[in-house]
Formats: sequence, C-alpha cells, structure tokens
Amino acid sequence: MSNWLIYRTFWDLTISGIVLGLIYALVALGYTMVYGVLRLINFAHSEIFMVGTFGVLISLTNVFGISLFEDGDYPYRSGFVLVAILLCSTIAAMVVSGAGAVVLERTAYRPLRGAGDTYGAVVLAFLTGLVASFLFSDQIMTNLAISAVVTGPVAYGYVRIFRRGRQAPRLAFLISAIGASMAMAEAVATWGPEDRSVYTTPRVLEKQVLFNFFGADIRIDYVIVAVGAVLMMTSLLLFVNRTRLGRGIRAVAQDAETARILGVNVNSVILVTFLLGGAMAGGAAMMFTLVYDQTRFNIGFLLGVKSFTAAVLGGIGNIKGALLGGIVLGLAENYGSSIFGGQWKDVIAFVVLLTVLMFRPTGILGESLGKARV
Repeated sequence: MSNWLIYRTFWDLTISGIVLGLIYALVALGYTMVYGVLRLINFAHSEIFMVGTFGVLISLTNVFGISLFEDGDYPYRSGFVLVAILLCSTIAAMVVSGAGAVVLERTAYRPLRGAGDTYGAVVLAFLTGLVASFLFSDQIMTNLAISAVVTGPVAYGYVRIFRRGRQAPRLAFLISAIGASMAMAEAVATWGPEDRSVYTTPRVLEKQVLFNFFGADIRIDYVIVAVGAVLMMTSLLLFVNRTRLGRGIRAVAQDAETARILGVNVNSVILVTFLLGGAMAGGAAMMFTLVYDQTRFNIGFLLGVKSFTAAVLGGIGNIKGALLGGIVLGLAENYGSSIFGGQWKDVIAFVVLLTVLMFRPTGILGESLGKARV
C-alpha cells in the first residue's frame, strides 16, 4: 500500500469515526444526564434511541408519503422541501424518543424511587417476571400474563428478605430498565415483519461530496451530522447553565435532599432530565438514519452499549465528557477495525469499556453533573 493511500485511508477513517462518535455522544447524553441526577444507569435508553429511528421511518413514509424507491431510483429531495423534511423528521424523532423517556420514567422509575418494601416488592416482582418470561415467549401479552403469575411469590420473598420501610434497592431499577428495554424492543419486533429484517429508510438526501480534506471525502450528510450535533450539544449546555430548570438539574445532581428542602421540585427535575436525554437520543436517531439508511427492532443494543462506553470514557455524569468520549470511541473503533479487521469493531468497544473501568473509572474528565462547570 502506497504512502498516499495510507494517508488518505487515515483521514477517511478519521472523518467517519468523528461522525460516528458524534452519534454515540448524543445517545451518551441520556446515560450521563440520568446518572448525574439519579446515580443510576438507565439501560433502557438504548431502546429510546431505537424508538426514535422508527419515528424517523414513520414520519418519512406515513407523514410525507415517501416510498423507499420512486421509479427505480432514490426519492431524493432538494431545496426547501428537503430542509422541511429533515427538520420535521428530526422533530418527530425527538418527540417520540422524548415521550418514550418520559413514559419510562413515570412507569418504571418513579414508582421505585422512595417506594417502601410492600409497593416496591410488587413492582420489582412484576418486572422480574416480565424479564424471565422472555425466556418462554416472544409475545407481549403472554409475557405480561407470566409476569402477573410470578409477581405474588417473588414479592413475598422480597418482603421477607428486606426489612419493612426500606427503599427499593438499586437492583430494582436495573431490572426495571432491562425489562422496559426488552419490552420496547419486543413490541417493535411484534409490530414489524415476521422475519424481523432490517428496515431501509428512504434516502431523501443525495450524499454528495462537498469537498476534500487531506484526500478524504466530506459528504453533505457528514456536515449535517456535525453541525446538528454541535447545535444540540450547545443548546443542552446553555439550558443546563443558563435556565432555572438547568440550575435545578445541577442542584439535584449535587444534593437532591438539600435541593428539595430549598424548594426544588425533584420529581419535575428528574422528569425533565429524562425528557432531555430522550430528545438527544431522538436527534441521534435522525442522524443515524441519515448516514446509514436503516433501522431494526434491536438496533439500540450494541449502539447503546457503545454509547454507555462513551459516557464512561468521557466521565459519566459529565456533558462535555460525553462528547469527548463519543469521538474518542468512534475513532478507536475505526482505527482498530482497519488494523484488526471489521469483525473486531464491536469487540473494540468492550475492550475500551473494560480498560476504562480498570484504570480510569471516573473517565477522562471525571466530574459529575453536580460538580462540573458545564
């Protein structure tokens, strides 16, 4: 391989790695915001991203009536029509993902926060049964029925083990997130085709090369992703720093009980935090479908793990850390896959996660949302 080809390949990998990293970063914001406020990892956030991709698909096909192909060609749009379609699809994805995150907080997380043993036991037992039921069936109604049968015995054992009056343990939140994640993925799979194949989203934007950067092609979709990600990240930073609700988020992240005493509505702050994280995931969903033109019912699984890795890498609970971690991970994946082969791309993310947890568990920046000067 000539030096020029190596040089150009390096910059191609760098550009595409940064674009992928920006998508990781936007999804990672949901993990880092929720952890910064609740000190809990929302492992259902990956499915919030997945729901956003289907929001894009539905808005393009059902709202705008754009078919996958028109006369054997891609349904490209241009000018004001293209801008309107992209904006409306982005808003649709953000609304769907944001609403999903709010429903998740109200149904899976809020019942467990501050719940006593009796109430927490019932919720935890039901979610435990829901997770276990997926071993026997992939039908939602069947799983709900199995969960209802399991609820009683597990709840009884839970109350016997934990003293009455204690709050629900962190394991309850983890099971809630896993159960909600599997339920959302399975619901979309049930709604979709029987073979659960990949959905190809209509490509309304022609991916033209705008210019070259050290021999690497800079496509228009790359530019849109970069500009959109920076705008969304900047808007979130300004919201957290400059608004009253943003100050409430930082106050709850630093000390929830003190914030409550000082008059902060903690429940509202947590709800807004989930909403913001979901909206960021929706924006990431639009950018993902714009670049990769596809989605599927379990598309959030690996991407969610990688985005969580990006959040840990940059510093879990740190907004700027999510951006840094996402870009670093995207570059590491691209460089690593070019050296070891594409089949190792997903393994690289797990290696990075394990390395960070062993040697730098606080991440590169290592500040929480409550302490960071975001």
